[in-house]
Amino acid sequence: MAPPDSVLDTNRVRHAWNLPDPLATAVARTEDDTPIVLRRHGDPTGSRLVLSHGNGLATDLYYPFWSLLTSRFDLVLYDLRNHGCNPPSNTGNHDVATFARDNDRVFRAIGEHFGEKPWTGVFHSLSAVAALNQAPPGGGAAALVLFDPPIFPSSGDPLEIDSVWQRLRIVTRLRQGRFENRAQFAATFRRSPMFAKAVPGLADLAARVLLRPACHGGGYELCCPLEYEARIFEYIFAYNYEPDPGKIPCPVKVIGGDPTVPFSFLPSIDPAGVTGFRYDFVPETTHFLQLENPAECAAIMLRFLEQEGLA
Repeated sequence: MAPPDSVLDTNRVRHAWNLPDPLATAVARTEDDTPIVLRRHGDPTGSRLVLSHGNGLATDLYYPFWSLLTSRFDLVLYDLRNHGCNPPSNTGNHDVATFARDNDRVFRAIGEHFGEKPWTGVFHSLSAVAALNQAPPGGGAAALVLFDPPIFPSSGDPLEIDSVWQRLRIVTRLRQGRFENRAQFAATFRRSPMFAKAVPGLADLAARVLLRPACHGGGYELCCPLEYEARIFEYIFAYNYEPDPGKIPCPVKVIGGDPTVPFSFLPSIDPAGVTGFRYDFVPETTHFLQLENPAECAAIMLRFLEQEGLA
């Protein structure tokens, strides 16, 4: 299962990550009737993976990662409310507790629309926190693969992570949220130190999947408004905790960024905090490891799934 040449050839300045059309789409309805769009890709006869994303992003942005899985797995993608393909909803319901309740409806709808089968949740950052805050954690998944869940501060001090959250809240509100065109956003994305290690071409993909035409006036705006993204940083500490592996009713694989790499967004997780889980990390990557070394992320995950008989 070789990665695309673009992942291997780092000399290329750009690569066109052309998203395929989904095999099928469906809509899950949450408790407050917010629509969550489901997209099915890959091989419907394969083992099922359910994927979601980090704060302010969209699952389609992770195409360099999940494109490596389409020949072997039945993939179901969804975005958290107010992100990606979903329409905007009430900011008052934009928090981890709501995302966790939404997940209950999303996972049920996946079985209703695409057929029941065991599935593995593949979640990064915010979506990993939401999955861990379900009751039970994982929401019925056969296994969980959590990419850099931001719940184990590298210093071991739980207050460290909240100080990082609050800095990010302030910085987020100062960022630009509206753009004249997609090219302007792509140029801004390329200059961001957060994505300095991203695979070639990711900025152009981001300009396609993280923006929508502005509701008022011309130009484009972020699918997830900055105020919504900042709201998560402001209150997420209430949902950060060190989960007990014995209370999660399925196998869990935690894959982190390199804990020795200086961070431009979040410090990677403390390996000592995940001793009860099967932990691994991808060298020379940051919190956005799936966007930086997708091939190695996929390989580590695949080994885990094969060990669990889920591949």
